[in-house]
Amino acid sequence: MSITVGIAGITGKFARELTAALNEYPDIKIKGYCRDLSKVPESLYAKVSLSKGDAFDTSAIRSFVAGCDVVVCCYLGDDKLMVDGQKALIDACAAEGVPRYVASDWSLDYTKLKLGELFPKDPMIHVKAYLDAQDKVKGVHILVGMFMEVFFNPVFGTFDADSATFKYWGTGNEIWEATTYQNAAEYTAAVCADKDAVGVKKFVGGQATVLQIAESFEKAYAVKPKLENHGSVDDLFKHMHGLREKDPQNIFSYMFLFFQYYAINGQANLGPEYDNGQYPQVKPVNWEDYLKSVSKDQLLSAHSNVGSSI
Repeated sequence: MSITVGIAGITGKFARELTAALNEYPDIKIKGYCRDLSKVPESLYAKVSLSKGDAFDTSAIRSFVAGCDVVVCCYLGDDKLMVDGQKALIDACAAEGVPRYVASDWSLDYTKLKLGELFPKDPMIHVKAYLDAQDKVKGVHILVGMFMEVFFNPVFGTFDADSATFKYWGTGNEIWEATTYQNAAEYTAAVCADKDAVGVKKFVGGQATVLQIAESFEKAYAVKPKLENHGSVDDLFKHMHGLREKDPQNIFSYMFLFFQYYAINGQANLGPEYDNGQYPQVKPVNWEDYLKSVSKDQLLSAHSNVGSSI
């Protein structure tokens, strides 16, 4: 029996990786929704039934979700889009009889956090509560830790490519849980294909300390990286809140520090129990696997190139 998967925000990085992963399932049909059809890669036109509309066009949204067995939200934007835009999708799913909705999560375990702690993820808490209150639509929340590609992105602040330096807070023995975009998409596709998959699902490609990641870097590239400690985990907490209090409008001066803090302080860890074993057809890609799959010259641009192969 075929399954129809709707992808809202089909032009995004993760959405394109998900489309590629879903195309490995011969019985899955894909519907895509976006604001601007001109941004859809030509290669998708033969694989996806496309429709146009914005995040708040209720008529267009209902037409898009109609006939879907599951809708996946791949929105990425401001709080209004991430909360009200998702509520519009969920309401449309309820009205059109779509039984499952995959929220735009793919993150640390925000379910363990209070509102305001990791503030960029507050919309996820609101959306989960909205889904939990539904009686016609079951929510699906896929947690993957952080994306490995982001860890090496210059804006994240943990790796300097010019000097091959890993910059870290804490002892260096704190665990980083992470998954590649492609691996996360493969797990999401498996969840979409499994009509019984609902609730919180936790998948992780690899768990490693920054010291272990540095060792994997040396194995992959035959370059011994430097290690630069910036202070304790408590020092990071004080530093990030200090920057926020000093200049709250300068969000990019402190936002990634908040992500670093909740990635390593243990509060939002996915483990120790993961759901990888439910889908053995998906091979987890750990930190060393990832580094060996990407050339050193492409490491910084890997995040920008996500979804570009489709």
